[in-house]
Amino acid sequence: MTERQPSNTPHQIDTTVAHSARVWNYWLGGKDFFPADKTAGDAYASKYPLITQFAQESRDFLRRTVSHLARDAGVRQFLDLGAGLPTSNNTHEVAQRIAPESRVVYVDHDPLVLLHVHALLTSTPEGASAYVEADMRDTDAVLEGAAKTLDMSRPTALVINDVLGHIVEWDDALSLVRRLTDRLPSGSYLALSHSTASDEEHRAVQDEYNGSGAIPYIFREPEVTKAFFDGLEMVEPGMVSWPNWRPDPTTGRTTERAGWGAVARIP
Repeated sequence: MTERQPSNTPHQIDTTVAHSARVWNYWLGGKDFFPADKTAGDAYASKYPLITQFAQESRDFLRRTVSHLARDAGVRQFLDLGAGLPTSNNTHEVAQRIAPESRVVYVDHDPLVLLHVHALLTSTPEGASAYVEADMRDTDAVLEGAAKTLDMSRPTALVINDVLGHIVEWDDALSLVRRLTDRLPSGSYLALSHSTASDEEHRAVQDEYNGSGAIPYIFREPEVTKAFFDGLEMVEPGMVSWPNWRPDPTTGRTTERAGWGAVARIP
């Protein structure tokens, strides 16, 4: 694999420091990363090789939850927070394979993501795909931007896949989710996942990564993160580890521990 050096790189991108979105892209087999990201990703994987499989399983949780929402729940609008760099099975691709009329809005404020936003803005003729440049914590900006593409009076799936660990303070992460779910109409859904430590070795390697100068990711236990779903109607099988959420024949089974998630309906 060869690192892609994005052209016209904005000056505010420090390519000498690893960035979580680019490291994640590298682990997923993408091409949008710099040497510092590859170095950080390789260093992490050398100490904890399962991390690349965990990244794949997190992505596959996204695929299965979006598929369920489009196919079984009849959702046609998706608001994806912390979209990150495009890889495979992006939310609009998954939803529009099932329901071509699906409309998807991505939210991110990473300047590097903006360089590759064209890959997230492909769409079927019947549907739509759009991008809101905003910090996901700015809920007013998120919802106002989304309303340019989505009908916010209609049920919408709020997709938050494994990004809330970047919000260090628990109260801030919980408040963000509640502010958004409170403003979505009845019949909307929350699809959310969060990483935790698979074991103490995993935790130690993550702590070392967090101390490297890269954007930290805070592990939280499922006993804590289940609070994101308080007051919502949990979809079966509830909050479970990634591989146990409605697995299909392609679902990986590397971990029963490193990541948890759920889908819930907003009453």
